[in-house]
Amino acid sequence: MTSVSSKAGALQVSAERAHADTRGRREVVPLDITILAGGPGVEREVSLQSGRAVYDALLRLGHRAMLCDIRPDDHSALERQADFVFIALHGEFGEDGTVQGLLDHRGLAYSGCGAAASRLAMNKVDTKRRLQQAGLDTPAYEVVHGDNVEAVAANFKLPAIIKPVALGSSVDMTIVRSEGDLRRALADVVERYGEALVERYVDGVELTVGILGDEAMPVCEIQTNREFYDYQAKYVDDDTRYLFDIELPADLLRSVQDQSVVAHRALGCDVLSRVDWMVDRATLTPFVLEVNTIPGFTSHSLVPKAAERMGLTFEDLCQRIIELSLDKTN
Repeated sequence: MTSVSSKAGALQVSAERAHADTRGRREVVPLDITILAGGPGVEREVSLQSGRAVYDALLRLGHRAMLCDIRPDDHSALERQADFVFIALHGEFGEDGTVQGLLDHRGLAYSGCGAAASRLAMNKVDTKRRLQQAGLDTPAYEVVHGDNVEAVAANFKLPAIIKPVALGSSVDMTIVRSEGDLRRALADVVERYGEALVERYVDGVELTVGILGDEAMPVCEIQTNREFYDYQAKYVDDDTRYLFDIELPADLLRSVQDQSVVAHRALGCDVLSRVDWMVDRATLTPFVLEVNTIPGFTSHSLVPKAAERMGLTFEDLCQRIIELSLDKTN
């Protein structure tokens, strides 16, 4: 396995150098930038952390930045005169295309994906259907409403993953291993959110690939001591491990990068996204799980770690996102 790992490592380093060579270092033109963070959803605290990190980075770059909390009933942050809006909102209102639509209506340039791609990627079922249309493998699934809980619970292969259809950060996501637990988990999620997604559990290696511009960033493996990479593992635990020297075949890692770009394009994403994967331990088949249009910018977040692996500082990453976003509006 060592020889395979060294080949994979060489592949990763080669990709990282290629990205570093192409990004360039242009002089930063100071802009008036509004950073949107907070919002109304369950990911509010994480969003505030992301917003603060982006705010500090933009100040270090020389931009005139203001960090603003925005909510569905308070759009006053958008009244500020700004050259650019950096969206650090996760989940409801920020990542589902709503705030992007508000910004489009006002003619304001903003970071990341547009409203349509954001709306599509936020819905895990619509995302899986689009990924399948693009020829990508995704775990088998069923959409569950109140009238089919019993039928799905009796027939779906276990173990399985239960999750809300349109929520991020693994909130209210569980692994179930018995029919009784499956029935209870489905009923609970349906009661809270109106519908649920049940998905085949893939036992294997969890990978993630950031897309910056239209190019794949280095593949990152996630290892946690928890049952899965849940909210605590993502944002609280200090023992979650993020590995770039991955013990998987080099051609598999390259395929995951290439397919991540396919997923990014299939959903109509641009500027930035993060594509999450599970690789089956027995067959080494990669299954794409979802696409995130506003990845986190906290100290635990994956895209900043991949950027660092490429030789990009956090400030470089933020500036690159700004430039790519402005390029698409010009």
